[in-house]
Amino acid sequence: MSPRTNDSAPESEGPAEDVLAREGSEQDAKAAAPAADAVKGGREPVEPTRHRVLRLAACAAALAVAITSGAIALGSRDEQPVSASSSPGVTAELLAGGDLDANIEALQAHLREQPRDHNSWATLGLAYVEQARTKGDPSRYPQAEKALRRSLELRPDNDTALAGQAALAAARHDFEGALSKADRALERNPYSERALSTRIDALVELGRYDDATKAADLADERRPGIPVFTRYAYVRELRGDTKTAERVLKQALDSASGRGDIAYVATQLGQLAWKQGDYKSALDHYARALGADDEYVPALEGRARAEAASGDRDGAIRTLEQVVSRFPLPGPLVELGELYEVKGDKEKARDQYRLVNAWTSIARANGVNADLDTALADADHGDREAALRAARAEWKLRETVHTADALAWALHVNGRSEEALPYARRAAATGYKDATFLYHRGMIERATGDEKGARASLRAALDLNSGFSPLGAEKARKALKALEAAK
Repeated sequence: MSPRTNDSAPESEGPAEDVLAREGSEQDAKAAAPAADAVKGGREPVEPTRHRVLRLAACAAALAVAITSGAIALGSRDEQPVSASSSPGVTAELLAGGDLDANIEALQAHLREQPRDHNSWATLGLAYVEQARTKGDPSRYPQAEKALRRSLELRPDNDTALAGQAALAAARHDFEGALSKADRALERNPYSERALSTRIDALVELGRYDDATKAADLADERRPGIPVFTRYAYVRELRGDTKTAERVLKQALDSASGRGDIAYVATQLGQLAWKQGDYKSALDHYARALGADDEYVPALEGRARAEAASGDRDGAIRTLEQVVSRFPLPGPLVELGELYEVKGDKEKARDQYRLVNAWTSIARANGVNADLDTALADADHGDREAALRAARAEWKLRETVHTADALAWALHVNGRSEEALPYARRAAATGYKDATFLYHRGMIERATGDEKGARASLRAALDLNSGFSPLGAEKARKALKALEAAK
């Protein structure tokens, strides 16, 4: 691309906020239709009552509005903004104020006055990527794409915009593209924190764990700091080295000063503790995260999981209802659905599972590859054949421990457990400790007649994290009890 020759944006584009607000309106119109279609296309039979149809349609409409309205009116004055975290990160300068929405408004105002400021366009694009992450709003991605493209038109190959494009590609699950763009950014600036961090992300998500370890070491040499520390910790966790992961995350938390960084790192520590079945420590970490930002969605979701695992299901439901009313993401929707199901309210549970389909449609409309989300949700709560198709598609793109587990489970629920077993073993190959993986493997081993292996895997799952899933943990206990009785 070549830079513009005039000093103002072309008439057809208008000021920065007008361009992006208009694009948001278009996305709002596009996203509402897939949301309604996804609900109407729900695959599990439900009672065909007028009341339920109207209520579920209202949920879908709320989902579309919750996801897309922010694209038009960013940083609403009657809501507390979600603070930013530098973990997937935008620039340190943007995060200094701790209020991402306000900083976006300031950038827009600046770009109305200085529309040829390529660095501000790149920073705005990065801010939209971050806003999409913190608010679970994929409609921000087309806005980010446009802002980053504008930056590159004004200054071809500037490393800030290239790093922003890498982050955007990763957010959309285009990990090959993210790796390529991160490498281009690093050619221009070998010390780009954003590019170094996204390069680690891309290699991890492509299943190239040895390369990811090397990339994390390199990034730690060049740009030590919270964005790199958190990724360094995750690479170690994937290798089963949870002690090093915890130590590095605590180091990162000790160095965190901004509200967003504290919320992010404390949440990572909470998730690590929860995965190891240490619910008290998890709740303490989530409390610290929410003390920094009481609307930080991953911390709220994590707290709900820890509450449920500790036996406080009513508290978990209240927390998740708070989350999905504003940020209807697949993880909390499925968790809430399962909690409703455990309580015997299958009607409410089905509504949550259908809204996962609505979110997936909206995400795809905004360029996000949602196959892994689809595979995991559909395998347990939807169209099992669709789950297998999605898992196979994702496996072709990236052979990770998570895609191996998803494919193994999708094959199992479709009655193909013998074929599933090698993938279940592949999911454990790096030493990564996840109770859900162990549960899936145990159920697959049981289906293939390996009762000894099934007992070991199911016992390991419950020993590691006895509350890994409201429904899964219950099924694991029942299956283990039956296996023990049959000895």
